[in-house]
Amino acid sequence: MTDPIRVFLVDDHALFRSGVRAELDRSVPDLTVVGEAGSVDEAVAGIRHIKPDVVLLDVHMPDGGGAEVLRQLRPELPDVVFLALSVSDAAEDVIAVIRAGARGYVTKTISGRELADAVHRVKSGDAVFSPRLAGFVLDVFSDRPGAAPPGDPELDLLTRRERDVLRLLARGYAYKEIAGELFISVKTVETHVSSVLRKTQLSNRYELSRWASDRRLV
Repeated sequence: MTDPIRVFLVDDHALFRSGVRAELDRSVPDLTVVGEAGSVDEAVAGIRHIKPDVVLLDVHMPDGGGAEVLRQLRPELPDVVFLALSVSDAAEDVIAVIRAGARGYVTKTISGRELADAVHRVKSGDAVFSPRLAGFVLDVFSDRPGAAPPGDPELDLLTRRERDVLRLLARGYAYKEIAGELFISVKTVETHVSSVLRKTQLSNRYELSRWASDRRLV
C-alpha cells in the first residue's frame, strides 16, 4: 500500500479551507491534509516546515497571493507540487501563477472528486487545468499567431480576444471589419481596443500597431 499524498491548503477563507479538508478527508482515503494557511507568510512558513507533496494554492490573498508563495518557495522546494485553486478564471491570473511555477490551475467550481483527481494527476507529473483555462496557457506558450512570446509580461495582461482584436487592428482592419471577422459588435471591438490601450499605456491605434508588430502578433 502506497503512502497517502500529503496536501497543504492555502486560502484566506477559513470556511473554504474547512470544506476542502472535510471533503478530501471524508471521500479520498489516499489523500491527507497535513497543514493549512490563510496568508502568504503562514503558507511559506508552513510549507517550508512540512514539505507536503501537493499545495492547493489560492491566487488572491491580501498579502501577495499565490504567485508570491511560489516566488519564495519554488526554488528551494522543487519537489513540492503547486496546484492553483481559485475563484478567478482571468487569463492574467492563470498565466501569472503558471509562470511562477504552478503545475496547474483549477477553479473553485470543481467538485471534490475532480479536485482529488487533479491532485493525483499533478503529483504524477501531469499539468492540469479547468477546461476553458487551458486555452489561455496554450496561447501564451505556443507560437501560433496571437500567442504571447514566452516571458512577455505585457502581453500576458491581454486576454485572448484582446489579442485577436489587436492583431487585426495592426493589419489595418477597420473596426467594422474586425467586428465581422470575429463575429462581435463594433461596440465590443471599441471596448477591447480601449482596454488594450489602457493596459499597454499607449495613445492610439498607430502606436498599438507598432507595439503588436514588435511582438510578432501581426
